[in-house]
Amino acid sequence: MRQTILATDLDGTFLGGSPAERAALYDWIGQRREEVVLIYVTGRSLTTMRDVLDDLPLQPDHIISDVGTAVYAGAARAPLPALEQWLDAGWPQHTPAAVRRILARHPHLEEQPVVEGRRVSCFYSDARLAGAARAELEAAGHDVLLSADRYFDVLPRGVQKGPTLLRTLAALNLPPERTLVAGDTLNDLSLFQTGLQGVVVANREPLLAEAAQGLPHLHWSDYEGAAGVLDALRRIH
Repeated sequence: MRQTILATDLDGTFLGGSPAERAALYDWIGQRREEVVLIYVTGRSLTTMRDVLDDLPLQPDHIISDVGTAVYAGAARAPLPALEQWLDAGWPQHTPAAVRRILARHPHLEEQPVVEGRRVSCFYSDARLAGAARAELEAAGHDVLLSADRYFDVLPRGVQKGPTLLRTLAALNLPPERTLVAGDTLNDLSLFQTGLQGVVVANREPLLAEAAQGLPHLHWSDYEGAAGVLDALRRIH
């Protein structure tokens, strides 16, 4: 049987739902482990997903972390050489300092304590003030992504989960037509904008539901978290 690639967000998606729903998804994949290429695509850093890597019965084949700004391949979790130059080109060494000089003019943003990859990430609580900061940062040449009414990520222009996943599939010679993407918040929107088959789980962020309307090849699941992923994975596999 040809392999199916599952490229899934973690929090609220692969880790979402009841313990029984999560166990059903993980057991289904575990029983077909040679048939499923598992890629975690997350806003977490490699450090902050240690609990997932230690506690889950499944280990991913590859990891796209830090909202698409870092890629780790294989069991060794080594940076994927084919993507390193592209990622570095969008985030020169002076960039974090330049971003923080702009952020200093927006004190309502609280920088996140553990951030890796090519990004600067904050917490926000006021959407209007966050919008003003985003406008200034985008004018300076960066991408800014707000999600879950909390996360404010400053990223290299053109680098998010979706574009990084497409380059990862190409670098690893994995077939896009056999790939399913899954997510629940706005930082997953770029996954659904790739044109790959996708599942938007039922516990989706309202702003994601609004932004993803009309995109092709999406399954709008009636199930939350892991149950929604399993529902769609059975369909494609």
